[in-house]
Amino acid sequence: MKTIGILSDTHAYWDDRYALHFAQCDEIWHAGDIGSEDIITRLEAVAPVVRAVYGNVDGGVLRQRFKAMEIFTTEGVKVVLTHIGGYPGRYAPGIASRLDLSQPQLLVCGHSHILKVIPDRARSLLTINPGAAGRQGWQRVRTLVRLTLDAGTIVSCQVIELA
Repeated sequence: MKTIGILSDTHAYWDDRYALHFAQCDEIWHAGDIGSEDIITRLEAVAPVVRAVYGNVDGGVLRQRFKAMEIFTTEGVKVVLTHIGGYPGRYAPGIASRLDLSQPQLLVCGHSHILKVIPDRARSLLTINPGAAGRQGWQRVRTLVRLTLDAGTIVSCQVIELA
């Protein structure tokens, strides 16, 4: 069993509550618009594994270190992690075909600053956008997601609001 902390759109803003809420996580996934390498360094101090993709506002250093998309399997769950992914019925260009090709159980993306957890029943996958964890943007509530995976199954999904 693994617990995963998921965040996006920090835009270089660190909140100590990221560490508080992700302290028991086995992995942390950042779905882009990181904003600063310092965010990744701080997340690496919290969990043994940090996975990230760059977003549209991330500069050269972050784009050299991270890819636009990661496809991986952890705890038996295949994951596509990207910044601009969309959601069922409104996927970003090229995402639906990538999902059809890779057949993941989970799509994690950011960009919209809108928290969404939506099943795509046609593809047998769950789409998660953790919303925005940073202060930049128009979101009223900053959010994080904590996910529990066990032997190929998504066991639980918890939304954390940062008031």
